[in-house]
Amino acid sequence: MFESLSDRLEGAFKVLTGEHRLTELNIAESVKEIRRALVAADVNYKIAKEFTDKVKEKALGTENLLKAVKPGELMVKIVRDELVELMGGEAADFNVKGKPAVVLIAGLQGSGKTTFSGKLANFLKTKQKKTPLLVACDVYRPAAINQLGVIGEQIGVPVYKDLDSKNPVEIALKGIQHAKDHNLDVVIVDTAGRLSVDTEMMDEIARIKGAVLPNETLFVVDSMTGQDAVNTAKAFNDVIDYNGVVLTKLDGDTRGGAALSIKYTVGKPIKFVSTGEKMDTLDVFHPDRLATRILGMGDIVSFVEKAQEQFDEAEAQRLEKKIRKNKFDFNDFLSQINQIKKMGDLKSLMGMIPGMSKITKDLDINNDAFKKVEAIIFSMTPDERNNPDLIDIRRKKRIAGGCGHDLNEINAFMKQFDQMRKMMHKMSKMPGMSDSKPKSKLKLKRR
Repeated sequence: MFESLSDRLEGAFKVLTGEHRLTELNIAESVKEIRRALVAADVNYKIAKEFTDKVKEKALGTENLLKAVKPGELMVKIVRDELVELMGGEAADFNVKGKPAVVLIAGLQGSGKTTFSGKLANFLKTKQKKTPLLVACDVYRPAAINQLGVIGEQIGVPVYKDLDSKNPVEIALKGIQHAKDHNLDVVIVDTAGRLSVDTEMMDEIARIKGAVLPNETLFVVDSMTGQDAVNTAKAFNDVIDYNGVVLTKLDGDTRGGAALSIKYTVGKPIKFVSTGEKMDTLDVFHPDRLATRILGMGDIVSFVEKAQEQFDEAEAQRLEKKIRKNKFDFNDFLSQINQIKKMGDLKSLMGMIPGMSKITKDLDINNDAFKKVEAIIFSMTPDERNNPDLIDIRRKKRIAGGCGHDLNEINAFMKQFDQMRKMMHKMSKMPGMSDSKPKSKLKLKRR
């Protein structure tokens, strides 16, 4: 995510390497490189210049202050604060109060509207304990209606569709009535898109909005289209005055122009960001967290939040007791792998850890990374999974044949597992690693 921008900004800060303090000369040189980095990221030149003018003004005001802080570190802090401000300052509210609340989804064809509608329904169902209804109002593409039906079935959310009607306003209103009749509390209306902005589409989405009076109108935009995304967002906002923006395909965008420019240009906040195709890859947009990631500082708060979503206190206590008795087995190992996989894309997760984004950016890390380990464990008998000490050379040969890996790979894995188990057991005996019952889960103060 935003690798090109991150690399260029790092180069801009390197201008200050070896300097003892910020001066007008080295500030100007660094700011020039920052402006180039933003323009290369497809940020409009006017926005880039205004941004760097603010950075320069703040940096000049610190020339004789904070001598204990290195100039490069101080410049990073200034740029980080300005990035946060440029992207909206703080996470925006999302209003789904009402019975039912109505969320209207708009955007161009191919922007990821229908997939986002499913992700939002899943988000509301799993994280906010809502009972959503998806309404299929794209009367022009039967494939869109079918896609929404498949998504709804996948996430366990009902989908309202009327294949006999070609009137999206009528379908939307009937969908809302269906939600009332079945006591569903959020209606998500997926509308039709076009290949480009046109009067017919704008009129239609405006009519739907006027009829359903949504709590939230969200404009979905493909972040990989850069400055074009910003221009389209402005055109839509001029007609339907939406509440917020959703950036999709953010994991494929190495530049970042859309994320950095939309709030400034349109005056509407980014409310959600979407990565990947899986239904659980939707996040509330936090400007401060994205700013730290752009600057290579990770996003440890989001990482911990994702870990907490998979945290099972009873399971943690059970594992602690097994580790202390040196009874950690392959079933326990599989359980931990599954929890990690549920947290999301592995490379994205590693990028949230401070310093890891630079290390992993050129590595081919994908969600199949655990397949080899899983294949080895699935080739074991139940007794072998429960008791790793049973596995001798004869059993290793059988396991190798079952999983399609050679004996050397099995030996290497078994050795690594044994070393890990011993280390975990040793750490459990250290002072402070008591097996007393934790009083509560870690509580994060949300911004």
